[in-house]
Amino acid sequence: MPAGTLRRIAILPDAVANQIAAGEVVERPASVVKELIENALDAGARHVRIAAENGGKTLIEVADDADGMTRDDAVLALDRHATSKIRASADLIGIATFGFRGEALPAIASVSRFTLLTATDDGDATEVIVSGGRIDDVRPASRQRGTTVTVRAIFYNTPARRKFLRSASSEARAVWDTVSTLALSHPGVGFDLTIDGRSRLAVPADQARDERLAAVWGNTLAATLVPVRYAIGSVRVDGFAQRPADARPTGRRVQLFVNGRPFRDHFLARAAEAGYRSAIHPGDRPSLFLDVGVDPGDVDVNVHPAKLEVRFRNRFDVERAFEEALRDAMSHLDAAAHLGATPRAQLLAAPPPLHWEVATNVPADLFAPLDAGDERVADLLPGAPPTPAWHGPLFQLADTYICYESPDGLVIVDQHSAHERVLYEEVLAQLRASGGDSQRLLLPVTVDLTDEELDIIESHSDALRRVGFEVEPFGGRTVAIHGAPNPHPRFDATACFREMVADLARGRFGGWANGLERFAATYACRAAVKAGHRLDDRSMRELLTRLFACELPPHDVHGRATIVQLPLDELERRFGRR
Repeated sequence: MPAGTLRRIAILPDAVANQIAAGEVVERPASVVKELIENALDAGARHVRIAAENGGKTLIEVADDADGMTRDDAVLALDRHATSKIRASADLIGIATFGFRGEALPAIASVSRFTLLTATDDGDATEVIVSGGRIDDVRPASRQRGTTVTVRAIFYNTPARRKFLRSASSEARAVWDTVSTLALSHPGVGFDLTIDGRSRLAVPADQARDERLAAVWGNTLAATLVPVRYAIGSVRVDGFAQRPADARPTGRRVQLFVNGRPFRDHFLARAAEAGYRSAIHPGDRPSLFLDVGVDPGDVDVNVHPAKLEVRFRNRFDVERAFEEALRDAMSHLDAAAHLGATPRAQLLAAPPPLHWEVATNVPADLFAPLDAGDERVADLLPGAPPTPAWHGPLFQLADTYICYESPDGLVIVDQHSAHERVLYEEVLAQLRASGGDSQRLLLPVTVDLTDEELDIIESHSDALRRVGFEVEPFGGRTVAIHGAPNPHPRFDATACFREMVADLARGRFGGWANGLERFAATYACRAAVKAGHRLDDRSMRELLTRLFACELPPHDVHGRATIVQLPLDELERRFGRR
């Protein structure tokens, strides 16, 4: 513009305003699919059929069996900010519908060749034909009750936008992701997706949520999930989460909903992952399918142009609910690793009760040798039978695994992992309190260390004391151990001390964000009873009693399984009984 030329303010033409709105609402073909399906769901659709060609760049068609529109409403729906869901600004608080701003249809129509075919009753339909936002024709037509929207040649009149679309395969994947997400959030609605004439998703209406999840995510992944059901205050969290033993560093899926509305929130996903703390390897990322229920007035769904993000009034309460919900789900026996397929019905089953009596305030010397007739176990369980209520006897396999029968099959417990979990939680409690007992050695033991290991002892001196190690400098790079904990009769205090300090110095447990948890995990790993140690019946019973008094019994501190279940259904399948 030449210098000195005065810019005059002007009102944008409707066509330009609609194309600007399209820049927010219509990002790519998948955005069109999302908006049209949400309109169908808001109208009460029981079945939605979606077709796309060339990744949606050539054709998108969305048809439903919902309540259609009259001729006047069909024409009015193509005006900006025309909506049936909002009448006053107060209606923006507690929105329960998907589409409500009245921008989607005019925005889509402004950048495509657009056809709206809608009927309130079978046979009595209206067809509206639009090109680049201009209505070309409105005429009577014939259709069963419902609406069909056809979008052709998206961005044909805005070539600058069209050239930024990705390849047909990339756009097709985005369309599939959009449809699958909405299908997951509405298991009561049937969806059919066809891309380039090939059926990519077909799910019936009134499908159970676990069946819908298996149909969309696949049976293999669905079989690794456990139910999540939790409520705290006015916040409810429900859905499914992956067992720690099945989580991997890559390939996970995360789907979050608020009151059934899909949204994205990296920090809430991190809060959910915090519920796996000390049960999963720091590098692993579990798959999550979680729906948070809050009062509609406590969430703002109008903070993102495409409604992909939300804002919570009490965000801290929601994050806390996510973490506690996952913590609770991981504490049940359902979260233990499974051998073989998981029955689909188990996904929806309530977490089963533990099949034993849980002891509280169990002393740390429970593995001390017991004489015949020792009544110590009975004393620990006042009013309860001294033998946990499992079916049949305990037996040890390969001096490493404790096995017993449960009502659902065979349960196998890794004795080292189990004791590691027990020691981790007990030691963490000691580190957060005044400390645990220490056994004074008759003769001090001297240990030579590296400079890095000496630094570790200095920086962890209080933690070492609380866990039971009494260590003093002895001169040069040597320290003297005067006292040590005694977690079990075969405990080698000197070897445990050396290995623990070496692990800490080398950063072997460097994935732990919390220093106390890192120290407790290192100690528990080195101090736990080892594989190959023979345990008598009472020692096995006592170990299980302590294990199931823990917060997260099915998992050790490395993300490995403590408990593996072989379901009876799987045994019967392998032996041809079903």
